[in-house]
Parts: sequence; structure tokens; C-alpha cells
Amino acid sequence: MLTFGKDAVTRFEIEGLLDKGQTLELEKILGTRIGFGTAGLRARMQAGFARLNSLTIIQTSQGLAEYLLLTCPGAAAKGIIIGYDARHNSKKFAELAAAAFIAKGINVLWYEDIVHTPMVPYGVKPLGAVAGVMITASHNPAQDNGYKVYGSNGCQINSPEDAAIAASILENLDPVTWDVGQLHSSPLLRPVLPLMKTKYLREVSGFVKEYLKATSVPSFVYTPLHGVGLQYMTAALEQLSIGNRITAVQQQAQPDPNFPTVKYPNPEEAGALDLAIETADEHGVRLILANDPDADRFAVAEKVGDQWQQFTGDQVGALLGYYLFSHVIPSDVRNCIMLISAVSSQMLAEIAAKEGFQVSETLTGFKWLGNTALALEKAGNTVTFAYEEALGYMVPGIVHDKDGVTAAVLFLCAVSDWGSPWEKLLQLYDKYGYFYTLNTYWRSPQVTATKKLFGRIQRLGNPFPVTVVGRRVLRWRDLSKNYDSATPNNVPVLPSSTDSQMITCWLGSGSLDQGIRFTIRASGTEPKIKIYLECQGQNYDKAKAGAVDILHHLRQEWFDDPDLILEEKILDLLT
Repeated sequence: MLTFGKDAVTRFEIEGLLDKGQTLELEKILGTRIGFGTAGLRARMQAGFARLNSLTIIQTSQGLAEYLLLTCPGAAAKGIIIGYDARHNSKKFAELAAAAFIAKGINVLWYEDIVHTPMVPYGVKPLGAVAGVMITASHNPAQDNGYKVYGSNGCQINSPEDAAIAASILENLDPVTWDVGQLHSSPLLRPVLPLMKTKYLREVSGFVKEYLKATSVPSFVYTPLHGVGLQYMTAALEQLSIGNRITAVQQQAQPDPNFPTVKYPNPEEAGALDLAIETADEHGVRLILANDPDADRFAVAEKVGDQWQQFTGDQVGALLGYYLFSHVIPSDVRNCIMLISAVSSQMLAEIAAKEGFQVSETLTGFKWLGNTALALEKAGNTVTFAYEEALGYMVPGIVHDKDGVTAAVLFLCAVSDWGSPWEKLLQLYDKYGYFYTLNTYWRSPQVTATKKLFGRIQRLGNPFPVTVVGRRVLRWRDLSKNYDSATPNNVPVLPSSTDSQMITCWLGSGSLDQGIRFTIRASGTEPKIKIYLECQGQNYDKAKAGAVDILHHLRQEWFDDPDLILEEKILDLLT
């Protein structure tokens, strides 16, 4: 690290650890290398090969550059788009990456100010770029950052491309340059943000204008959670002539990389919307919209009576999917396809089954949803919408990745039609069935705890247990074992991998409900084991009771391990 590293901050960190004899910490940050995968890089900003810092950014960039030059004809001339958010070091890392690509002779299409993440994949195809890089860690804690890579198709990279890039990085570890002093005068750097921002906003407004009833859009409170979203949200609203409807949460309106008012800058987390609720109550507003700090995710809350209801990602996904379906010409319904991830609710699939359009399932993540949409479109299909439960919504007509700003203005269009989104959701439950999702996680600080848990579950039966928490198992799918009990040859339709732990179980009905489906998987970006549990019931209360009962028993029977820490906000449900 000291041989390669010219960053004074990280050099000081390493020298300090050496002086104090902190051998274990040095082994932790220097003994392994940060892994490059389909999510690119995401880690704590700190000295060491296992962390995100100036050196690992340069090494990753020159490895990616060599891969592109070797595999993509004309890569140097086509260039790469680079964007960054408002996190600590994001601009610095983006400039170091740009300098590395330019040193390799590759043109850089430069976003010269902070952007929301969808701007990078959005710009790739119209600019003819060979790839895109976004410096962001999305909704991670303030000490983290990341390096997200998009291919020439405007989608997140997928396997096996990630492995080839990872190999190229290891072959190109000696830094080609640390110099960013001449970056902005280089003939290989072309600023493109004004052009692409104008084009993006024009396309978003053009897409939603046909749906919008501007006079019926209610006033709402908006928070970008100290991120970059406000300027994009307000610009989109101005394009639609509804800019006077928004009230921003002033304490969270401007970018602040410390995220000082929230424990975690993730709208899903308990307390994240507290200030938005305060602001809404002060102004007598009954609707809240939120983005995460890089504005690729979108969240909603509505005051119903005197209580605030925060919608789950699945509820928003069902509402947006239904809204778009309701505007499809009847003769085109059978050709309409929507996509959901394997851990999302089955409610949209139930709507599709009754209404005649198609819903297909992919693995989790927009690397799968985006690339699947492109493949379907290439085959002549129309993909209208895609979502996953973690507050990610994709409108392929705009960008083949999740986009919190497009989702927000589309949701306002729906509200201008419906009035109360909560009342609309209840109407959909009455018509299509009640689906209660209960998604949470256990923090797993030790990798060994995660492996031990999945190993214990996989030993419950051969090839799977007959019952789980006293209910008959109707179907069992273990993608790490390439097994699905429901297919003729027991091979899953979804891609399998021994590297990723993901088990889905379907259980028979109980006294309160009409059946349970749940998935447990190890997070690919955070030290968590996630569970996605859904219960279908005759009414909302019964569906919720069935879900809570199963989670309670799973916690006792499967997750009884002191190393696993359950998400705080769920504890009240289970006591």
C-alpha cells in the first residue's frame, strides 16, 4: 500500500497503525482485496486494499479500461460516462477514475456536477458510450462509498463480465497516474451534463404528461435525505407545471455527506421519514414522497385519518404496475410484460393473471431486471414496468435501471387520477386478494454466522424438509444448490450459483391465511441476512397475523443465534 499509495490521508492511516503495532487491523485492511462484482465496488472509505480509497479507485479504473480496450472495438473513441453523487470523496474518486481512463487513451464523457445515479445509465446509449461509472454508495452509511459500472447497453454489468473485469484489475495494479491537475483541460474530457440533463428531463416529462391531471396533483412534502434528489425533482415538476405543489424538508433538502438527521440514510429504515412527517403535519399536508441519497429509490407515506401509513416497496410496485396497466390499450394488454424480482410480492402477478397481461420473475437486482427487459424488447416484446421490493422502480421507456425521480412523478400522475393512494390500494386488495409482506433482516457481522445458518437450514431435510414451523412445504427452491422441487427435472428456471445463498419456501395455508411464501438470502452488498415473507389472506388483518406468526416461529427455530441481530423496528411486531 505504501509502495503504490500517494494519497496523504491513507498513507497517514497506515503509518499510524504501523506505529501503534495494530497488526490485526493491518491484516484486515491489507490482507485481502476489495472484491469487484456485478455491483462494482462498495465498501468503507479507509486505507487498505480491502477498502475504498484513491488507490483502489485508480486500480479498478485502469483494470476496467484495459478490459474495455481489449473487448470492445472502438472503446477509446466511444468513451465512458462518469458521474458522482454528494458523498465524501465522490468527486475526488470520479476525477481519479477519469484521469486513469484518459491515461489509457479513453475519452471521458464527464458529468461536471453531482447527479442522481440514473443519469449515468440514461446517458450511455444516446451518447454511444462503451460504459458508464457512477461513484455512489446509494443509501449506505456516511463512511461508505462505491463504484458502480454500467455496460454499453445502459444496464448494470452482469456475470460473467464482472469476473473478467475483476481479473483485469488484478493484472493492472501499478497506478498509471495520480495526476488530476490537468484533467479538465484534457482534450479527451468532454463535459456533457447540461445536454443530458435537459434531454432526461424532457423525456421524463414527455412520458408522464399523457397521464397527468395537473390540476388534481395534491400538495406534498419531499425529502431527498441529504442527497442529490431535490434539484432533479424540482426540475421535473417545473417541466410539468406543478412546481408549486412541493414542500421540501429544509433540514434534509441540501446535500450533506454526513446525513446528520438520520441514523441510516435509507427511507426504509425506522425514523428516516420522521422530519418529513413533522414538516407535513406543520403544513397540513397528507402525502410524503422521498428519495434515497442518490435518488434511484423512491418511498411514499400518506396520512390516513390521523395516522401516517408508510407504503412498502411492494405496495408502491403494485400501485404503479396497476396504474400503467390501466392505461394500456385493451388490444395491447396481452403483449404487455412487467417484471418483478424473486423476492417481490406476488400481488402484481395475481393482478396480471386476472387481467391478462404478463409478469415474469428475475433474480434480485436491476442487473437482472434491466438486462431481462432488454432481452425481451429485443425479441419484440413490450416491457412496461419493473420493480423490486427494495423501493426500486424501472420505466424502461426512460432508463433500464431503477429511477426514483421518474417513479415519483409517475406516482403523482396516479394520485392525480385516484386521490388517496391508500384507498386505491385497499380497493386493489378487495379485488385481487390481500397480500401482506414482512421484509426484514438480521445483521450478521461474521461471515461464518451466515454460512452456519444456511448450512443448518440445508440439513433440515433431504432434499428439503417436509414441514417448516408446523406447516407442509408445498415447494422448495434453493438456488445455491440448483434445486427447485416444482420443476420436472428439479432444476430452477432462475439462474443458480453456488456463491450466493438464496432459499425460497412455499407453505400451505393456516387457520388465518391462504398460504405463505418466504425467501431468505445473504445480502451481496451489506453484512445482512434478509428475509422476504408474504402471506395471502382473506383480509388485511388475517394476512398480517399469518405473516407475523410465521416470522415469530422462524426467529425461534432458524435464527436463534446470538451473532444475528434482528432489525430493531420489527421487534415490536413480535412482542
